[in-house]
Amino acid sequence: MSRYVTNRILQDKNGKRYYDTIILPVPEQSSDDIYIQTTAQDRLDKLAYIFYEDETLWWVIATANGLGKGTYIVPANTRLRIPSNPNIQIQINNTNSER
Repeated sequence: MSRYVTNRILQDKNGKRYYDTIILPVPEQSSDDIYIQTTAQDRLDKLAYIFYEDETLWWVIATANGLGKGTYIVPANTRLRIPSNPNIQIQINNTNSER
């Protein structure tokens, strides 16, 4: 699921459309979360496909681990938390509706 699915489209005074800023919450920790040790070839999109069968959910893993600033590549021997429930759309909606 796209993290922008519920994002508002705004319009400036010249009529140019743009997306409102969206805040992505850190997925809550759960006893069902999975922890892995990465290897040299691991990437966020590939890990998302392996664990969630959807490579577009790479940002869930990145947000949970403070990664993904400009690259999908994860350094080797990094311990990652894989959130057990990638469907955090409710958390995104709640976080952004409160602004």
